[in-house]
Amino acid sequence: MLSLHWPQGLSGIVNISGSKNAAVPLIACGLFFEKFTLHNVPRIGDVLTFLSIIESLGIIVDFTGNTLHLDTTGITLDNLKVDLVKKIRVGIFLFPALLKRFRELEIPFPGGCNIGKRPIDEHIKGFEAFGYTNEWTGDMLHFSGNYSTADIRISSWFSVAATENILMIAAFRSGKTIIELAAIEPHVICLIEFLRSLGIKIDISHDHRITIEGIKHAPQVAETTVIHDYIESGTFVILGALTATPSIEIRHARINDLRFFLTKCWEAWVRYDLNEEKDSIIVYNSRSSLKAVNFQTNIYPGFPTDLQSPFSLLLTQAEWVSRVHEVLFEGRLNWLIEIEKMRWHIAIMNPHEALIFGKTHLKWATVSSWDLRAWVTMILAGMIARGETRIMNVEYIERGYEDIIGKIKKLGGKIEHI
Repeated sequence: MLSLHWPQGLSGIVNISGSKNAAVPLIACGLFFEKFTLHNVPRIGDVLTFLSIIESLGIIVDFTGNTLHLDTTGITLDNLKVDLVKKIRVGIFLFPALLKRFRELEIPFPGGCNIGKRPIDEHIKGFEAFGYTNEWTGDMLHFSGNYSTADIRISSWFSVAATENILMIAAFRSGKTIIELAAIEPHVICLIEFLRSLGIKIDISHDHRITIEGIKHAPQVAETTVIHDYIESGTFVILGALTATPSIEIRHARINDLRFFLTKCWEAWVRYDLNEEKDSIIVYNSRSSLKAVNFQTNIYPGFPTDLQSPFSLLLTQAEWVSRVHEVLFEGRLNWLIEIEKMRWHIAIMNPHEALIFGKTHLKWATVSSWDLRAWVTMILAGMIARGETRIMNVEYIERGYEDIIGKIKKLGGKIEHI
């Protein structure tokens, strides 16, 4: 459990960590090679759990600091930890490399945050398009077959994980693959840039079409670096706007990935300065001047769904009424019900839309969440709520943010484990 005490005043510099959403597919892609090195890997729960799964495959894992080394020469399916695959959704990324190596794989349905339905239909359609057959047995999914070398055209329907899985399959097979309605989030581009560095030809068109001309065999050795986490960066923008005295500096901010978000922040009268050359943002306390805005989450380059809950919190401190429209997940506004304990003035109109009435003086409460992004928002809410706020389910924040509690404390935040 965490305890937070009002009032809070933060200042100083925060360095953004590597992106979880970029790290995990890159780690999975590392299974195509005999030796693989990955830099700037965040030490977070989901990564550590994924590495435990990988170790159960007989892979030698050396994770020192933020650098990861994999040696896959002893890989086997004999002792795969299916219980851990059920625990985290990222287990779906095991499919491409393991199917390439073993031509057959049985794995349980992956877990993850409780934010609504997130089917794996587009993954299954992708694997089928490449020549694999599948069969469900209880909660286990069995795939078998060989990669097709024919030219393939398939849609990923803007699913980030499905786009990444299809990219990995397409990269290491002969033939051309065209992905229609592909996701182009920054972590997808990170994977694409790595594959390009291996000599794989990948073109991206303006209409979300990705064309891949694969290579038959992966090289034996590969190395790359994880991009910094623009979602963490956006979270600290909100934190600075609400609690800075008078400012905080965010380094490795991924400004280019946050253009739409930053524009919406400016519309809400959040004040900041950008240093494009150093990729840093200085955010000033804007709490007294915030104005209501309407916003809608969308696929990249639109407003990130992972920043919907922090930005909604910001709007509780804005004058007048704001409207949030969560397009991508029907369960991602459920956290508003829990946060009402802190005296938010909200109206949930339907599973995708809510009204936020400002300006609200939040009150202390004991709260919890089963959604990683909503959980970090409860930390932000606790920092501006009067009294002592307590937050349950600490393991959720540790799944997706590297030492975020330590980073907040270094800025002067009053936050403690109890």
